Amino acid sequence: MQPLLIPAGNPSDWTGPTGNNTWLLRGREAALVDAGTGLASHVDAVARALEGAPLSRVLITHWHPDHVSGLPALKARWRDLAVIESGTAPVPAGDGELEIVPTPGHAPDHLCFFDRESGDLYCGDLARRGGTIVIPVSKGGDLRAYLASLQRVRDLAPRRLLPGHGPIVDDPIALIDEYLAHRAQREQQILQAILNGARTVPDIVRQVYPALPASLSDAASESVRAHLVKLRDEGRA
Repeated sequence: MQPLLIPAGNPSDWTGPTGNNTWLLRGREAALVDAGTGLASHVDAVARALEGAPLSRVLITHWHPDHVSGLPALKARWRDLAVIESGTAPVPAGDGELEIVPTPGHAPDHLCFFDRESGDLYCGDLARRGGTIVIPVSKGGDLRAYLASLQRVRDLAPRRLLPGHGPIVDDPIALIDEYLAHRAQREQQILQAILNGARTVPDIVRQVYPALPASLSDAASESVRAHLVKLRDEGRA
């Protein structure tokens, strides 16, 4: 199945220059991966791409607002729209089907959708080119679960990652290995900060991210907390 990228049109520092990616699979059972944020321009773009065919279902990678707040607008346009947000059975999409791959970590409900025939994996906020993924502990993020999810996707050996933000990833294994190495390095930096006397999250952030822009301080704090929870659970801090 050849997916069509339809940007959600909600650009920001967090979502990227074109906003969230949504991926349309046309065919017998037209399906959209993620819902955008409900902008009329996005819904109209989906409708134009369908050329009068109905949208059968929308597949939700996770329930963060930038991925799901467009559901009411989509349901208003296609009243019989089914929402897929959980499960284990393959889901009809386009002229084929997608396997549901639970990948908690960034969010406890995070899913990927795998087209085993083509090797495409729709990965939501599991990974992206040009940046790391925030693990927001305050919203149920779990670093240990996230690392396990990365390994699970690596074991699937997808041909491409089609993410919720940024460009298609044509070298998934290399990117996942970079992510795993980055997290291991960050963990060592945090442990060293603690050995150096840091006793609070802001103290650790200042040592580990010395040139951090103020706009990213919250994200850095969430990352540090995620590592501290992992270290605590492993009895290492």
